[in-house]
Amino acid sequence: MHQVSGSLTWESDGRDWPLRDASRFVEADGLRWHVQQLGSGPVALLVHGTGASTHSWRGLAPLLAERFTVIAPDLPGHAFSQALPLRRMTLPGMAAALGALLRALGAAPSVVVGHSAGAAILVRMGLDGAIAPRRILSLNGALLPLRGLPGHLFSPLARLCARSRLVPRLFACHAAASPRVVARLIADTGSTLDAAGIALYARLARSPAHVAAAFQMMAGWDLEPLARALPDLKPPLVLAVGLRDRTISPHEAQIARARLPAAEIVRLPGLGHLAHEERPQDVAPLVEAAP
Repeated sequence: MHQVSGSLTWESDGRDWPLRDASRFVEADGLRWHVQQLGSGPVALLVHGTGASTHSWRGLAPLLAERFTVIAPDLPGHAFSQALPLRRMTLPGMAAALGALLRALGAAPSVVVGHSAGAAILVRMGLDGAIAPRRILSLNGALLPLRGLPGHLFSPLARLCARSRLVPRLFACHAAASPRVVARLIADTGSTLDAAGIALYARLARSPAHVAAAFQMMAGWDLEPLARALPDLKPPLVLAVGLRDRTISPHEAQIARARLPAAEIVRLPGLGHLAHEERPQDVAPLVEAAP
């Protein structure tokens, strides 16, 4: 296993974690997962994107808990969950690991919500039959390969960073030394977060292990097979798009719908890549509308 030290610790870094009372640790697929569970009713599974964690649902989860049993894990290597071996930090590997977690929890989600790369994981699980929800809600989903020059440069650069023990430490040290780095990265997504939200991302960014997991996840991401298989997706897919998203172009949703004409596009004016953190009250009705 490609190990990077500098993991977050629940005793210190998690002492004031959002929705801490809903947290527990679960063994599944050889990993120790941090999972938050709250509410009652049909299961709503929330899956964050690369570099994020359960904290990103701090506003949305309590709203959904009025109707659903909300389950939100930290993905492998992120925040307080144990990392997968590097060779399994791929889209199929993440999907299989999350499927094992759901089996350990005895959970069959009625509706699933994925942000960015989290949406790709859920679509992969839907294609593989690992989940059969009544709806997949993709929030600014990263479902298609990067095109043009960014596509040619991104994967090799991510793989280089993923195999380095030094790069995650340098990034974490830079984030610790200059908190404005994290604020600038968030602003570059097209989203506006409050000081508390920025501070939580800064806490994650100061962990070399968390940063390494994000790099490893990006390095192992091959979305071409997912894009080819989209027409075979059985669960209804809703593509929620923040019109100010500067991380994933809103136009990507139209390309995805061209492959899967039954997909529905919902536009979120004035919101960026982190739309569910900016205005969770606008996202909750999209989940609650699941048939």
